[in-house]
Amino acid sequence: MAEYQYLFTRIQVRGPLYPGVPLPAEDEPRSKPFGFSHLAGKLGDAQIGPMYLGTYGVLSLMLGFIAFEIIGLNMLASVNWNPVLFVRDLFWLSLDPPLPQHGLRLMMPMHEGGWWLLAGACLTASLLLWCARTYARAKSLGLGTHTTWAFMGAIWLFLVLGFIRPIMMGSWSEAVPFGIFSHLDWTAAFSIRYGNLFYNPFHALSIVFLYGSVLIFAMHGATILAVGRFGGEREVEHTIDRGTAAERAGLFWRWTMGFNATYESIHRWAWWFAILTPVTGGIGILLTGTLVDNWYLWAMDRGFVASYPPYDTVNPYLQGAPR
Repeated sequence: MAEYQYLFTRIQVRGPLYPGVPLPAEDEPRSKPFGFSHLAGKLGDAQIGPMYLGTYGVLSLMLGFIAFEIIGLNMLASVNWNPVLFVRDLFWLSLDPPLPQHGLRLMMPMHEGGWWLLAGACLTASLLLWCARTYARAKSLGLGTHTTWAFMGAIWLFLVLGFIRPIMMGSWSEAVPFGIFSHLDWTAAFSIRYGNLFYNPFHALSIVFLYGSVLIFAMHGATILAVGRFGGEREVEHTIDRGTAAERAGLFWRWTMGFNATYESIHRWAWWFAILTPVTGGIGILLTGTLVDNWYLWAMDRGFVASYPPYDTVNPYLQGAPR
């Protein structure tokens, strides 16, 4: 039996150029297949194209490019238009949100947050249009809209950080800056300012779903690779047959962990775990500073953590220690 080799396969998935399934007349303006790529064939399907952007896709790419240019040019201006310094300091460069005194104003000096506001508006519109494109493409092809809802989970967290929470706090200055290290610094300062996000239960849930989705995807990916020699990638047809890769994979997990998953149910587990990561994280961020000012004190009041010891209490672990 020919064995399918992962990750770099010996078999190039090639055949006649396939233009895709027939679509309604209004969806027909899509590109022709571009041909085959040997490098792409090493990773998977060698055919490149066809592609379909449509109105949503074109507008999304245009607005995303405008946002990217605004951020990049502001960073370049911050190093006096020096390309060498731009490359060297790229990780430290940032486009910051408006100053606190501007509140929620939409009109302000461009160098005091106006560029950030314009870039954020373009980027938000780009993401929403791309999300609408995934919905339109799924409907046109007769698919479910699971991809769109998953994308909306990530957009929810994005909107909480840069739009919803700043509005609730009454200032754009509460939003996240555009930058690599600057947004990491914002996260650290945010946690310290509000008493450590580790005591935020929704942050904890987000981490649970994050690690859980990583584990589930790794388990599922490993299982499909393990039964690839039996055609495990043909999941749907194997699910309703016996003695196939699907049954072997199911037996493995039943025998080793007692986990009676199917090829369909494991994808639902993975989808829910992945989508709940940004959803719960966004809820936790939204509650911070609006309803809860200090997560450590909040947890202490509810018995999650020990109370502060009295000032005159002697630490028993330090008794007898050399001074």
